[in-house]
Amino acid sequence: MIIRNVLIDEQWKRIEPLLSGKPSDCGVTGRNNRLFLEAVLWVCRTGAPWRDLPEALGSWHTVYTRYNRWSKKGRWEAIFKTLSEASDFEYLMIDGSIVRLHQHGAPPKKNNRKRRLENQEAV
Repeated sequence: MIIRNVLIDEQWKRIEPLLSGKPSDCGVTGRNNRLFLEAVLWVCRTGAPWRDLPEALGSWHTVYTRYNRWSKKGRWEAIFKTLSEASDFEYLMIDGSIVRLHQHGAPPKKNNRKRRLENQEAV
């Protein structure tokens, strides 16, 4: 299976210093931060469950566990802020085919019967 990269080299260079698991960090380091980010972006892009992550991107459980840790530490917010400073809006496409409304999110139906009864004169 061929995995397309989402991050371009310029984006990677901007966020690389923000990431934990660098060889210069003490303790256990992440083997490949870029592959990890590509795995998370693959799940976000496809909407697939974590368990459907292709093996080429790593173990789904390891990726999910690390993703969860980074979420709790606020690391994703720092990454998104850094990347949004020079956004190109290449993937900014939101329409009805992407964002679906749940049936309970629709506005309530108007009750026209009640209004008709109020406007009728007594015969």
